[in-house]
Amino acid sequence: MAASMQGTPSSINSLKEHTLKKISDLLDKANNRGWRKLAEIVGADKRFRLSSEDLDKCSLKVLDPEGSPSRSLLHVMGSRGVTVKDLLEFLQAMGQTEAFQLLRSSASLKILVQPVSQAVLAGQAVRLSCQATGYPNVEYQWFKKNIEVPNGNTPELVVNPVTINDTGWYICRVNSGCCSEFSVWVQLEVYNFSAAYGRRFYTTETSLQIINQPQTQKLMVGDTLILECTAIGIPMPRYQWIRNGLPVSNGCERHYKINNVNRDNQGQYRCHVFNDKAEQWSVEADVLIDDLKYPEETGNPVEVGPPDLGFNQRHYATDKVALLIGNMSYLNHPKLKAPMVDVYELTNLLRQLDFKVVSLLDLTESEMRNAVYEFLLLLDKGVYGLLYYAGHGYENYGNSFMVPINAPNPYRSANCLCVQSILKLMQEKETGLNVFLLDMCRKRNMHDDTIPNMEALRVTANIVFGYATCQGAEAFEIQHFGLANGIFMKFLKGRLLEDEKITVLLDRVAEDMGKCDLTKGKQALEIRSSLCEKRALTDPIHSSGCSTESLARNLQWAKAHELPESMWLEFECGVQIQLGFAAEFSNVMIIYTRIVKKPEGIIMCEAYVTDFPPERLVFTACLRYQYQGLDEPVEEAKEVDVGKPLIAKLDIHRNIRRNSCLVTCPMPHSPSHSPVHSPSHSPVRSMAYSAEFEHYHHHHNQHYQDNSHLGVYNLNSAVMGAMGCTIPSDSCKYTTYTGMSDWGQISNFCSSNIREINIPVENDINDLQSDFTDCLKFTEH
Repeated sequence: MAASMQGTPSSINSLKEHTLKKISDLLDKANNRGWRKLAEIVGADKRFRLSSEDLDKCSLKVLDPEGSPSRSLLHVMGSRGVTVKDLLEFLQAMGQTEAFQLLRSSASLKILVQPVSQAVLAGQAVRLSCQATGYPNVEYQWFKKNIEVPNGNTPELVVNPVTINDTGWYICRVNSGCCSEFSVWVQLEVYNFSAAYGRRFYTTETSLQIINQPQTQKLMVGDTLILECTAIGIPMPRYQWIRNGLPVSNGCERHYKINNVNRDNQGQYRCHVFNDKAEQWSVEADVLIDDLKYPEETGNPVEVGPPDLGFNQRHYATDKVALLIGNMSYLNHPKLKAPMVDVYELTNLLRQLDFKVVSLLDLTESEMRNAVYEFLLLLDKGVYGLLYYAGHGYENYGNSFMVPINAPNPYRSANCLCVQSILKLMQEKETGLNVFLLDMCRKRNMHDDTIPNMEALRVTANIVFGYATCQGAEAFEIQHFGLANGIFMKFLKGRLLEDEKITVLLDRVAEDMGKCDLTKGKQALEIRSSLCEKRALTDPIHSSGCSTESLARNLQWAKAHELPESMWLEFECGVQIQLGFAAEFSNVMIIYTRIVKKPEGIIMCEAYVTDFPPERLVFTACLRYQYQGLDEPVEEAKEVDVGKPLIAKLDIHRNIRRNSCLVTCPMPHSPSHSPVHSPSHSPVRSMAYSAEFEHYHHHHNQHYQDNSHLGVYNLNSAVMGAMGCTIPSDSCKYTTYTGMSDWGQISNFCSSNIREINIPVENDINDLQSDFTDCLKFTEH
């Protein structure tokens, strides 16, 4: 027994949740060998104490819909210091053979060697290795994406010779008894450059070789620049492009591309190639950009004729600004799931197009109006402005209304924001392009008979509306195994980076939606436009036309997106914890805690944050620990002040500003006209978030016996309902996150699947029709 328990986590609470659930299910279903028998055996051990009150609490769990007395008992046992080895002895003593074998297999199963991503040349032999230990034995199965690799049932997957077709993502499943673990995903890139360069390259465990160098180029303004640097090596090479000695943004791939270059893009480029073991620098490539062409045959400059003033002319923006709002957690109406994922994905895409993106979740009426006010401050002459909204909505008399999360039931125009009113305010800024992407229903609101008294919009040729559905119809979101996407965003994200006129791009999205059988007869994209120029979201930015006031406002907004610095706290007992901060939305900040130092005498230790105030973010970092030989745990607390992070600096939660959209919109939006006006909310809400995501654990190989936590701090007043749970404003609960070794990949937080799997699942859903046909669930916006 001792040999098989080497490396086993000491505490029950450090076991994975799915293992604890399986053991709990077995104990709940057993009679004379169930949880009560276990409690009797544990209580007889003088090292642990179980009171009658503890047993009563466990017994009452049967009244909860998802309650489990056995799971509650295991939690109590873990807090009393019961180890995995102790639990094995207790289960064996009570004759619970099935639970004993399950725990023994799970406790002993551990992946010792993870496979490594690599880039190689075709024709070589490739080896992907995964080594694990387990009881009674270990079985392996390799997958390429979600397809089993033939004969891939050994610790080492050998492909000899490797071909271009072997390029892809690989993962190994390790089984021991009824338990299984997955390795990390690894990427295999296979190139075929040897024939072109007349010599062969070889990769070893330490080698890193550049096999394709960037080339000097002479281009005209408006051309496309493509630089390429390709390397082979183990581990997988990484790239960073350098221009005139400085790293370039979005230059972390082997291909570096700039659409519609201008003189600002010329310079001397080189690529830094590196992995964990070595680094290389490419040759320098000069990029020259002019209004003259240089024929290769003669080298003599030839003047280009006057620019085409029609649709072939490249236009410029003085800046690009986007406001993205996703409303999900409605207080009086059906809740939605897709807006969080949709806003997250659109944010990342627009940032690649050099947009300043403001992404907000779950806004009340006053917060929506103040957010629009701050958005309008960023607009100026020639700026491209984009507004995206996902949530409940309706359309009356040709005007679209966005519904805040605190709208009453029924709601009317006085409780909502009119899109056309926002457009009028944008026109006053003399913007270069106004794009509205509205992912909401457009049915008539039978409870609202108000006829808008709007001033006529200005006649401008720069307005584009992309409606997710037709007038009088509904917009839907698709739910699949916990993931949710709006149908509109599912197809839009595949086209958004294309260098096309925005109306052409939306036409293609409409065609894509029309080819999907699931959307036929349910939802069809509608485009309204007055755009007469070839303006695209990919148009470059020339900021020379921006006013001093606009530049100052941009600086203010940039400061409102700064995160607090990571910090270390040391408690009197000698424990040191680290606080980290991350954000994928402008009004949601994630706070991580991680235990980085612990004295030997402490056998249990967990850190968490609590006590969120209504204004500045002054919270309490709490530490709960227990010394060996002592029965009662000890608690310490430290106050942490990080001020007003992110968009909280702008106070969008406060009452309506005098100059906000509320006053300037020619609509009956004043609270005095509204049948129901919600009181102001506290600017801060917090939400408990359990991080027991199996897929997330695949990306973290280092495990801790102590417990770390994460919390979600919502910087506006709305209840963050992204995970389908609502926490009252006066409470803050955190659940244990075990084994967290770094703070990367917040995208996993937004899209992880909360379920047990035994086959690898990709986050990206490539085939809507085939993947969703059997378990499609539509939800109306």
